[in-house]
Amino acid sequence: MDIKDLELVACDMRADIIECIAKAGSGHPGGSLSCTDILCALYFGGVLDHDPRNPRWEDRDRFILSKGHGAPALYAALAQAGYFPREDLLTLRQLGSKLQGHPDMHLVPGVEASTGSLGQGLSIACGIALGNRLDGRTSSVFALLGDGECQEGQVWEAMMYAAQMRLDHLIAIVDRNGLQIDGGTEDICGLGSMEAKLAAFGWSVAVVDGHDIGALISTLSAAKAEHDGKPKAVIANTVKGRGVSFMENQTGWHGKATDKEQTRQALEEIRAAREERSRA
Repeated sequence: MDIKDLELVACDMRADIIECIAKAGSGHPGGSLSCTDILCALYFGGVLDHDPRNPRWEDRDRFILSKGHGAPALYAALAQAGYFPREDLLTLRQLGSKLQGHPDMHLVPGVEASTGSLGQGLSIACGIALGNRLDGRTSSVFALLGDGECQEGQVWEAMMYAAQMRLDHLIAIVDRNGLQIDGGTEDICGLGSMEAKLAAFGWSVAVVDGHDIGALISTLSAAKAEHDGKPKAVIANTVKGRGVSFMENQTGWHGKATDKEQTRQALEEIRAAREERSRA
């Protein structure tokens, strides 16, 4: 796909996110919308080696959604890619649905790890990367973390371990939207310069606009291709609630569904943005 086509896919993913959370009456739209372009770049931009027809392909790259509450964005990507029917998205959080509020690897094809307890996903990714090495595989392992999640101590234990073990097929992506459930990340427990911290922990670090799909593809592909004995970190600067005007940079939309009128407005804005891109 070219960048224009990818931008259209990202718009479709955003519409799916709003619709499925509204139908469920609960969920996390803000952080799902902030990472939509990242997932679009990974799954449709040629970065992630994966096969929807064979989700357990042994040589696939792995993607771990450490910020498990962003599951609607992952589900939207997997549905667009063909891992399951798109109409299943409207069963989000419903009794008996495989699409739970946080991803379950035993229920959803394409989900590599059950996540939701924040701070654990990078450790899981380290284990997978080390396991691949022991099995003689060169597949890459991507882990997407929230910046609020990076206040968890286990994240930094995993950072130290990955550098110590020279896991250079591991790529951590930080969704740096600056907000968490209680407010701004810097107001709650400031992270300061994540670029400097990650470099000090022995990682190769790149910073990218998390809504520029072309830049994301270039940066993530470069991180995947470089094997210098260092794990890679990509800090993606994003906007929480991206694509919906009344959600953008608003803490209150961390974990709240839209009502009927808000859903209508959000979908109108997303569809207008899609139409504008299609004409560009």
